Amino acid sequence: MNKRDDCGVEVSAKRLLAGLEREGAPRARREFPNTPEGHEALVRWLAASVSRRVRVVMEATGLYGLDLALRLDAAPSVEVMVANPRAVRHFAIALMKRSKNDPIDTDVLVEFAQRMPFQRWVRPSPAALALHALARRLESLTEMHAAEKNRLHAAQLSPALPAAVVRDLKRSLRSLERALQRLTRQAVEVMGQDPDLNLRYQLLLSACGIGPTSAVQILAQLAVLSPDLDVRQWVAQAGLDPRQYSSGSSVHKKTRISKTGNRHLRRALYMPALVAIRHEPHLRAFYRHLVERGKAKMQALVAVMRKLLHAIFGMFKHQQPFDGTQLYRLPEEPSLRQPTFSTAEAT
Repeated sequence: MNKRDDCGVEVSAKRLLAGLEREGAPRARREFPNTPEGHEALVRWLAASVSRRVRVVMEATGLYGLDLALRLDAAPSVEVMVANPRAVRHFAIALMKRSKNDPIDTDVLVEFAQRMPFQRWVRPSPAALALHALARRLESLTEMHAAEKNRLHAAQLSPALPAAVVRDLKRSLRSLERALQRLTRQAVEVMGQDPDLNLRYQLLLSACGIGPTSAVQILAQLAVLSPDLDVRQWVAQAGLDPRQYSSGSSVHKKTRISKTGNRHLRRALYMPALVAIRHEPHLRAFYRHLVERGKAKMQALVAVMRKLLHAIFGMFKHQQPFDGTQLYRLPEEPSLRQPTFSTAEAT
């Protein structure tokens, strides 16, 4: 049986606090700056402290931890796991941790590495990382554009405001629109230079309801996922999996989606699903079928989002364009077979 050591790294904007657990030795703790030099120093410390492979667990902290994860993944004899912060938080509660600070969080991560199933982080391709960063920036700029547009609308309705405010809001909107166009072009260029991403982008565009903007956002979130995930894990990653709550014979709460996943992917699927139930006949029929069975409109729309994600998985796997007949057959189509629906499918 292979021996290993366990390490937890608490990541913040300026520093890294690492805890190392070795067999037969007291737990060691060291602090490093969250800089390229600090990442190299952490790798050297691990190499000097252990004589076998080491598992490192860190929380997903966005850009603060990305470069560290990339450096650790490249180090020999190091396996890195980027854990879901919610899982780590609930693990700390299970350990009866009543306080929270960096040393305690580091110890929790070491315990997490020792006791919980280890899921090794898979390094995304450089093109996938670039597309992901561009998509996140595009999403932020889109939100800013919507906010400025609302402010301009309100300002134009108020005679009391000076004209300078309206002019400044219009300049801000033009600047945001130019930035959105520029970043969108760069995202398309990134995908064009990667054959796999470009193929998937074209496949997404074949689906009714998915335009260029939605395709960029959806692909950016999916491109950084581990390639060995199945469609159920995709659904869980999006937080669209059903969450049941029942106990005994008296407690039966309404089934809802877990939302324990990537909210950016959920948001990217929302508008395509909304367009699809209006213009794609198979998904429109599926949506109406659920509503006729008594499901709320939002429940039915979420079920369409999940169906759409299933379709995207199949399109990528088989490298085939969108085919609505694979999702739901219309009554007038040949080989009609009424699909069966579980409670979870429509919640």
